[in-house]
Amino acid sequence: MRQITVERTEGDVAVRQVWETDSPEETFQLGKQLGEACVPGEVYTLTGDLGTGKTVFAQGFAAGLGISEPVCSPTFTILQVYEEGRLPFYHFDVYRIGCVEEMDEIGYEDCFYGGGVSLVEWAELIQEILPSKRTRILMEKDPGKEFDYRRIVIERQAF
Repeated sequence: MRQITVERTEGDVAVRQVWETDSPEETFQLGKQLGEACVPGEVYTLTGDLGTGKTVFAQGFAAGLGISEPVCSPTFTILQVYEEGRLPFYHFDVYRIGCVEEMDEIGYEDCFYGGGVSLVEWAELIQEILPSKRTRILMEKDPGKEFDYRRIVIERQAF
């Protein structure tokens, strides 16, 4: 795992970090580092194509929160709640969401604005309801590099 750049920027992004990982274990470890550092009320958005390692990253994130139970992508349930760690962890996967109103039905506001931490996979599908205060994570593959290579961009917003 290599940190390529750290930039302090203008506008709504305060810090932009670019990481490269070469294995699922390194992607897991980066997720774990973020999970260890998060505080109550934070929302992380996770975007990337199918197969870029979002679930592996989320598993590491959960491990960083002290969650030891298996973490799977909640593709069909939209939300999975884990309460055994140091903070409640709200893991969303909105890939199959039909409309944004479905988020109201599952009580997303209690998760986003409560005392836990939220991680939203496929967040670009619910842009209009995401809080402005969030950390954006973009995961990308590069077909010109090894199969397990990932470029992970983390943008922390200015608050």
